[in-house]
Amino acid sequence: MSTMKVIEVLANSPDGFDEAVQTAVAQASESVRNIKSIYIKDMNAKVENGKITSYGVNAKISFELDGQSTF
Repeated sequence: MSTMKVIEVLANSPDGFDEAVQTAVAQASESVRNIKSIYIKDMNAKVENGKITSYGVNAKISFELDGQSTF
């Protein structure tokens, strides 16, 4: 049985929600190993002068703790 941990992260991108999700995973993977999944809890966008200028996500990232394995 494996033991998982979940962290919540916020990420944004000027290019879209997909890019914001990729940014969340890329940034988290710089300090967290064994990432297994990402759940998008919330999405938002900033608007200026009638145009979207930034896309954001609030994401939960789960990862397996070191020394754990699945049986």
